[in-house]
Amino acid sequence: MKKIAILQSNYIPWKGYFDIIAAVDEFIIYDEMQYTKNDWRNRNKIKTFNGLKWLTIAVDSKNRITEKLRICDVKIANKEWNTIHWNTILQTYSKAKYFKDYKEIFKDLYLNCDEEFLSLINYKFIKGINEILGIKTKISWSSEYNIIEGKTERLIDLCKKSGATEYISGPAAKDYLDDSLFKSECIKLTWMDYSGYPEYSQLYPPFVHGVSIIDLIFNEGANAHKYMKNFDGNKK
Repeated sequence: MKKIAILQSNYIPWKGYFDIIAAVDEFIIYDEMQYTKNDWRNRNKIKTFNGLKWLTIAVDSKNRITEKLRICDVKIANKEWNTIHWNTILQTYSKAKYFKDYKEIFKDLYLNCDEEFLSLINYKFIKGINEILGIKTKISWSSEYNIIEGKTERLIDLCKKSGATEYISGPAAKDYLDDSLFKSECIKLTWMDYSGYPEYSQLYPPFVHGVSIIDLIFNEGANAHKYMKNFDGNKK
C-alpha cells in the first residue's frame, strides 16, 4: 500500500499543506501547471501586531508574457526579497516563545537562499520545514514522470507511475476530480479534512488558522505537531 499527494509548490505554506505531506509516502510537487497570479505560489500570510500581513516574492514581469507559463519556469524579480522577508519575520516573531530555538535555522534558509526560480525557493523552504517537523516523506517532482493530459487522468497516471494505491487530495479538488476514474483504476481517493484544528498560543489575538506554518513553529516549537493531524510514529 502506498499513499501519495500531488500539489503545486507554495511559499512557506500553512499547516494543512504539511499535514498532507506527513500523511503520505510520496509527495509530488506538480509545478508543470500554469502559474496563477495572486495565489499561494509566491506569497503567504503571517500574523503581526497590526493584523495579517502578506509576505510576497515578486516575480519577473517577463513571466507574464504568456498565459501558458509554467510554475517551474517563473523567475523572481527582486534578489533582495529574502533579506526583506527575514527582517519582517525578525520584527514580528522575536517575542514568540520558541523563536530563539529556530532563529538560526530560518536565518540560514532566508539569507543563504540565492535561487533564481520561484519553485526552487519554495522547495528549499518546504524541505527545511519538513526537517523541523520531523517529516521524512519522499518529495519528488512531476517532471520526473512522463505524464499525460487531462485533469483527473494525469493525476491517475502519476499515481500509477509512482506505484500508489491511494491518492490524498485537498477538498478544493472536489470541483473537478472524477472519482469514478480513480475507482476504475482501483486507486482509493481520500479527501483531506482541514476542519477541527485546535488553537495554539498565537501572538496578537484574535486567533487565525490560515497563516504560514512558521507561526505555529515559532509559537509552539517542538509541540507544533500536537496542533496538526497526520503525525504518526513513522513520520516524526
